Amino acid sequence: MSTTSENPWLKMALNNAWANSTLYGVLTTLDADAFTAERPGFFPSLARTMNHIYEVDLFYLDALGNGGLGRSVYNREDVNEPAHLAALQSEADMRFAAFCNAITPETLAATRVTARDSGPVKENVAALLLHLVQHQIHHRGQAHVQLQHAGIEPPQLDDFYLEFGRVESAKPYWG
Repeated sequence: MSTTSENPWLKMALNNAWANSTLYGVLTTLDADAFTAERPGFFPSLARTMNHIYEVDLFYLDALGNGGLGRSVYNREDVNEPAHLAALQSEADMRFAAFCNAITPETLAATRVTARDSGPVKENVAALLLHLVQHQIHHRGQAHVQLQHAGIEPPQLDDFYLEFGRVESAKPYWG
């Protein structure tokens, strides 16, 4: 699997990267006070929501790459400057896309160890990939609500796959 037309995993990873880039296009217009201001949602601010997405990506990317860092990836300070966090997220998104670009049927069928509070758990790679994408979708939805609360119109994030309505900003990710 090497092209997006042949590799649905790569399509999901690139859609994920595009959605994050699009969302950060709005978030980077915020100053640090607006980014860290208390908002309704599962996490108390846009900064915490977006830091959570990033650090969970680090956790799963480490597990997928057999990195061995485990839960230590959470031992970090939140990044409260949107442009800096956007750059970090973009790097993580491209690591995810590179992993998916190189995926084989054997990799998809393999397991990886995830470090949980209760101890190590073996998980199927395909399930981890789906979970990573779903996790981001879930929390980007929460960021939408937080943007609305801030009086800012959230960007449209579901125009990636279809020819009808595909936005120009998706083209660099479409391959």
